[in-house]
Amino acid sequence: MTRAILEITGSEAQDFLQGLVTNDVKALDKGLVYTAILTPQGKYLADFFLCRQGETILLDVDKDLAPNLVQRLNMYKLRADVQITESDLKLRRGTGPAPEGALPDPRHPDMGWRLYGVEDGDDGTDWETIRVAHCIPETGVELGPDSFILEAGFGRLNGVDFRKGCYVGQEVTARMKHKTELRKGLVTVEVEGSAPVGTDILADGKPAGTLFTQSDGRGIAYLRFDRAKGPMQAGEATVIYTP
Repeated sequence: MTRAILEITGSEAQDFLQGLVTNDVKALDKGLVYTAILTPQGKYLADFFLCRQGETILLDVDKDLAPNLVQRLNMYKLRADVQITESDLKLRRGTGPAPEGALPDPRHPDMGWRLYGVEDGDDGTDWETIRVAHCIPETGVELGPDSFILEAGFGRLNGVDFRKGCYVGQEVTARMKHKTELRKGLVTVEVEGSAPVGTDILADGKPAGTLFTQSDGRGIAYLRFDRAKGPMQAGEATVIYTP
């Protein structure tokens, strides 16, 4: 678990984030907000959690994405009264009894809680099994630069708000939501055998998608739904998708 915690401060911090990210930042008063920032073309740049602590908004993001995210945020802030700094706070997470100050992970109840403080670590939960069971994508694995958040399941993971108004990439995301039925996306599949993360899936010899994280005979796959019929192959593994 390698996370960076950023502190977003200043009198315009909330309004600044509201105009950039996919979810409604006003919901911070109710707990953690899971959200993402996109390119103007609607493609994924980074996903992260937002949390309010007093007058500060904490931003919890994968450490590898943090430098580019800070650069992107600074590019957008212009002369707004917003400061972005690294925090000394650390992340603890778990699925057992929640300690004081912990907040529920908004993506799914089985993802437990997150707590920002002086200690890091987790309680030994098998996070991959939970992620696979509920098709929850991971930064840098199922989520990458070519991802569209609706294909990645952000609608059911409470990661996007369709009523909040404009944000970067909103037009493309709204069009995908309202004009077309998704023809591709992340799903949980049955897997017999195993294959390296990123293995191509073939259906009758034709490209049908990609197999990612696997656990307990299941996996997360990105599929073309029109080709995901019957048993498919991912290297030495057999993949079966049941809509």
